[in-house]
Amino acid sequence: MTSLPTPLIDVDTLARVLPRAELVVVDCRFDLMAPAAGGDAWLEAHIPGAVYAHLDHDLSGPPTTDRGRHPLPPPDRLCEVFGALGIGNDSFVVAYDDGGGMIAARLWWMLRYMGHEAVAVLDGGWQAWVAAGQRVAHGAETAQRRGFNGTPRRERLVTVEEVSPALSLLDARAAPRYRGEQEPIDPHPGHIPGARNHCWQANLGADGRFAPAAELERRLAADLGATPNAHTVHYCGSGVSACHNVLAQVAAGLPEPRLYVGSWSEWCRDPGRPRALGGESNA
Repeated sequence: MTSLPTPLIDVDTLARVLPRAELVVVDCRFDLMAPAAGGDAWLEAHIPGAVYAHLDHDLSGPPTTDRGRHPLPPPDRLCEVFGALGIGNDSFVVAYDDGGGMIAARLWWMLRYMGHEAVAVLDGGWQAWVAAGQRVAHGAETAQRRGFNGTPRRERLVTVEEVSPALSLLDARAAPRYRGEQEPIDPHPGHIPGARNHCWQANLGADGRFAPAAELERRLAADLGATPNAHTVHYCGSGVSACHNVLAQVAAGLPEPRLYVGSWSEWCRDPGRPRALGGESNA
């Protein structure tokens, strides 16, 4: 199983290896405006064997490293959640959603943050699975709890105290929110001074799948103004869609960057922190 492709896996490859005892498929569908909708959709139909992970309950937790809207759970909580999903240290995990991979990328990043590299996001997600005519299952699925032991990779994480305009910051939100023209969620509009904008949806093609590696590199470099590297820091509103940009950078064959999980929801809550409006040199 360790020979399966990462960080993306296609429908045909996943269908070929179902079911395998060491394979764990996690449905991450979620609607920010209707938090119960993803779980309801999973109950209605899902990839056979898939368990469900809720963004608010499973992929977020008590704040320790950050104070954003979707805080990163502490390491012991992450180990507990992964184990409850049936993920062990020998598991190969495939995460999927129906939103272009945005929520699935959060689980992908969290596992890698805890040192678990055998994880991939289903390219094209639920829509690609259904469009390919693959079989689906209905009703709740439960996983046998596994023991998961991981150690945080601190070098993949940036905290608010470490954020500065000197960093190569890339904001994953839509351009109007980045520029401060609208802010439907957080108390203040704008972006971190010096940050440039690369909306996570720019990583996808019209078919909902990730663009080819060379095209991902071109798009990221064009928006950042330089080729992203291990020191690039991605952020968004609450540390979710930024994971999609981290995934895109890895899928492009570039070094894995860092993530500021607290993101704009944490940054803007302190009136003493500077806020920028409008565009930087790329917008």
